[in-house]
Amino acid sequence: MTSVMTPPGVKAPGDYIESVMISVKAKNPAEPEFHQAVAEVFDSLRLVLAKHPEYQSARLLERIVEPERVLMFRVPWFDDLGNIQVNRGFRIEMNSAIGPYKGGLRFHPSVNLGILKFLAFEQVFKNSLTTLPMGGGKGGSDFDPKGKSDNEVMRFCQSFMTELQRHIGPDTDVPAGDIGVGGREIGFLFGQYKRLRNEFTGVLTGKGLAWGGSLIRPEATGYGCVYFANEMLKSKKDSLEGKLCLVSGSGNVSQYTIEKLLDFGAKPLTVSDSNGVIYDPEGINREKLAFIIELKNVKRGRIRDYADHYKKAIFMPTDIKLEHNPLWNVKADCAFPSATQNEITAKDAANLIKNGVKLVAEGANMPSTLDATKMFLDAKILYGPAKAANAGGVATSGLEMAQNSARLSWTRQEVDDRLHKIMIAIHQNCYETAEKYGTPGNLVNGANIGGFLKVANAMLDQGLV
Repeated sequence: MTSVMTPPGVKAPGDYIESVMISVKAKNPAEPEFHQAVAEVFDSLRLVLAKHPEYQSARLLERIVEPERVLMFRVPWFDDLGNIQVNRGFRIEMNSAIGPYKGGLRFHPSVNLGILKFLAFEQVFKNSLTTLPMGGGKGGSDFDPKGKSDNEVMRFCQSFMTELQRHIGPDTDVPAGDIGVGGREIGFLFGQYKRLRNEFTGVLTGKGLAWGGSLIRPEATGYGCVYFANEMLKSKKDSLEGKLCLVSGSGNVSQYTIEKLLDFGAKPLTVSDSNGVIYDPEGINREKLAFIIELKNVKRGRIRDYADHYKKAIFMPTDIKLEHNPLWNVKADCAFPSATQNEITAKDAANLIKNGVKLVAEGANMPSTLDATKMFLDAKILYGPAKAANAGGVATSGLEMAQNSARLSWTRQEVDDRLHKIMIAIHQNCYETAEKYGTPGNLVNGANIGGFLKVANAMLDQGLV
């Protein structure tokens, strides 16, 4: 390999990254998740900056960490008792170099500026990897839909969209669902947008099939994650057939991860929610999965009810005193973290490695801490980072946008085939990029660098904007 000279006036890559990181922490205090997401990407970019000093000359790292626009607004609404409630709404329009802003809306009490900036930053690179022309954004509110009536959720969504509608559009910013925002919420949001703007456009994805939605969209993140995992195993001449699999969460991503694992002949063993973990040593079959879907999507119940219904299953309640999650301490071959950020700590990663897990594919956004990620890479297990492994959801949102633009609806098989091909292409891009930059098998570097290059080159082409 030829050595790369650092041009005069350009810092060594490590020094440049360190100076930008110091600035990020100073400008964005009390946003640890955002710092973590930036640090993880920057760590991979050392390999790129040595070969491409022009990125540093154009101050690309300083520009890419700064959102193009941050919207924060008041969301007042009436509850069922006629009391006025006030929440805070957000939209982070992070980067539009390769397409309109695209990313979900999250309704959860934990939502704050730092969490949404981390999600929007990740989204930029994830969307780049999908091969589709989509920029990155994220939004949401600290509103909690849990325990609210349908009418309360509707009133909140209508108030939220009354402000958001000024800033979005099918060629500007196209939000979707995320934690706390499912088909019900997307329907209420879309209805209010249509009423205020007097137009029927593809301004949101995750819509109902009768009014512009796409087949496979609800399943896409889970299906895509399993497709990606299968590609990782194929690179080692292996498959998912007969593999024991741990899945966390019990929402949309978890449900369809389990469904696709069953299609591939694997045996899912676990699900969870904020109250605790279910471990079913007999495995979760299609009948049990149907029970989970009914429990969570229709009854909006708690996962502990599974153990009441299936007596051989074990329920382990959440214990905040524990330094680890018992779900990641079950003997298995593969792990699919599909709940929330930083759910796998260093202790959890140690348990997974000790118990023989050979593959981790991330269905949630940034579910592993930086220490956990480092342990997976050092242990040389197959590790699919979120921005690659869970890109199936936003990829299918992009396919929904394409169908809306063409005023067409594709068949289930057609959407699934396109999704499968996109996930194969994402894996191939990550795998080949990791090899090209001297870290074969490191899909974290492959995903970060592959996603960054496309956005960085587009930013260079478009000048200082």
